[in-house]
Amino acid sequence: MTRFDLTGKKAIVTGAGRGIGKALAIGLAEAGAAVAVVARTEADLQEVVQEIQASGGAATPITADLTEAGAAETVVADTLETLGGLHILVNNAGMNIRKKAHEVNEEEWDRVVDLNLKGAFFLSQAAGKVMCEQRYGRIVNIASVAGLVALRTGVAYGASKAGVIQMTRVLALEWSKFGVNVNAIAPWYFRTPLTEALLDDEAFLQEVLQRTPSGRIGDVEDLVGPAIFLASDAASYISGQTIAVDGGMSVYGF
Repeated sequence: MTRFDLTGKKAIVTGAGRGIGKALAIGLAEAGAAVAVVARTEADLQEVVQEIQASGGAATPITADLTEAGAAETVVADTLETLGGLHILVNNAGMNIRKKAHEVNEEEWDRVVDLNLKGAFFLSQAAGKVMCEQRYGRIVNIASVAGLVALRTGVAYGASKAGVIQMTRVLALEWSKFGVNVNAIAPWYFRTPLTEALLDDEAFLQEVLQRTPSGRIGDVEDLVGPAIFLASDAASYISGQTIAVDGGMSVYGF
């Protein structure tokens, strides 16, 4: 089990102020990593840092908007300065605007794609330079089953997450020879602050459950194990892959 141990590793987790990102940051810390938690809201980050530190873990907050020019380089530089290294990057920050395709305007498209895909790429690029030079690194991109199958009212989100999956493959192709493994996790519906209102709609919830072979909504803790696995030496021969954590939804058929 020592191959799953992240002791001594330094990690960045974006979108770590709440929801999936918070759970992943806490999970990596519990596995032994020192974590730089990144989000736009400082108060949320402080709560996460305090929770990690109260459990004996190490964490530092970095407030950043990853859609801004130069943010990626600043986050990596701050992590190197405060944690003293960088071995793991979890690109979790993301957003969705749920509209039918003919209603989406250019500003909305750009907001979704700039954070979900462009932001993830440039942070991967900045981190990848460090990782390739040291010949070790793990990048875990949080994609979505929306990048694997077509979902309603989320064309920009689906396109951005499909882009994340293909970006994962290309980066793996380029960087695996330097000891940098790049993989992705594709979640289905999980109860988070971003989905709570949707899942509180009983009709919507039942429709989701009917399309989920396991018959339940995901819990953010269901994502922690796959993330630790992909960030650890246990996954040293895995690169360019996307693991669907979706209760079987993406293989659903009639």
